[in-house]
Amino acid sequence: MSYGNEFGGKITFKSNQIKSMSINQLNLNTEHLNNSPKINKAALQLQALIEILNQREISNSILLKINAEIAEINTSDKVGNSLLRLIKNKQSIITKLLEKELKLVPINYYRNLWLVLGMSAFGLPIGVAFGLSIGNIALLGIGLPIGLGIGASLGSIMDKKAKNEGRQLNIELKY
Repeated sequence: MSYGNEFGGKITFKSNQIKSMSINQLNLNTEHLNNSPKINKAALQLQALIEILNQREISNSILLKINAEIAEINTSDKVGNSLLRLIKNKQSIITKLLEKELKLVPINYYRNLWLVLGMSAFGLPIGVAFGLSIGNIALLGIGLPIGLGIGASLGSIMDKKAKNEGRQLNIELKY
């Protein structure tokens, strides 16, 4: 591919010379990974997410934001539980960024989100209404499993929709 410049010369690019940005790899000290299976599992899960994202077309502005989060993990001197919390926190930030900006979600993202929302948005009001109608507010907890079921079904419907639209990443994140 050739392009002319303002001085009349030509600039030639070979197709393999133009590379898009990619997400930085996770580089943790192997001591941290060997000492804690929880940190190892969290790091492997985040690395798997990074590899899946590198296979997709993502805008440079979002790649820069993701790389900033990864760089913060790579340059951290935290160890133990604080490192584990940092990895999980950054993974959560990346997941929310992907959902907000690109509408990309991991497997069962909406189900997990709506389980909690269903219990609080539907279950508690149903439980309060049930408890007040019977005259025993102790029955408030009856609405929670009802809300859990409503939330799980709504979330599953949204997950199926995301999968059908090609917005679902091929990974299930377990926090």
